Amino acid sequence: MAAEMKMSSGHPQVPARRPRSFRGGFSLIEVMAAAMVMILGIVVAITTLQRGMQALDTARNLTAASQLMQSELERLRLKSWAQIESLQQAGDAPVATETDTGLRFTCKRVIRDLKVDMKEIVLVAEWNGYDGRPHAARLITRYGKSGLNDYFYTTH
Repeated sequence: MAAEMKMSSGHPQVPARRPRSFRGGFSLIEVMAAAMVMILGIVVAITTLQRGMQALDTARNLTAASQLMQSELERLRLKSWAQIESLQQAGDAPVATETDTGLRFTCKRVIRDLKVDMKEIVLVAEWNGYDGRPHAARLITRYGKSGLNDYFYTTH
């Protein structure tokens, strides 16, 4: 007879409300998992940002060191063979860094004989990055008695 009553009204009976423990929503474990994923994303973003800033600092300093060494090389290009020999006899010397770079860079010049009428000039610029790691760039050129040849860079 109860089945007949359901059919006679035309609407099925609505079940009684569920107990509180079975209601929809997020459990504590689901919330913790979502928080861990969000924390992981934030940590990865911060680490990536730090690496990017480090690369930017290295690129800026390498550019400044290259310009410093090129300026010194252009100064040496104007010297005569006798002046280059006197610089060589004076020994390895620091290069003046009177630019707006402050005290970040140290630059050394080394001149040595390759052949009778050819010298090798090596300029080495060194600096510490913002994270304290040491960096260096080296410019090497050959100076012939009849003139200065082209130069090239190496970094490490």
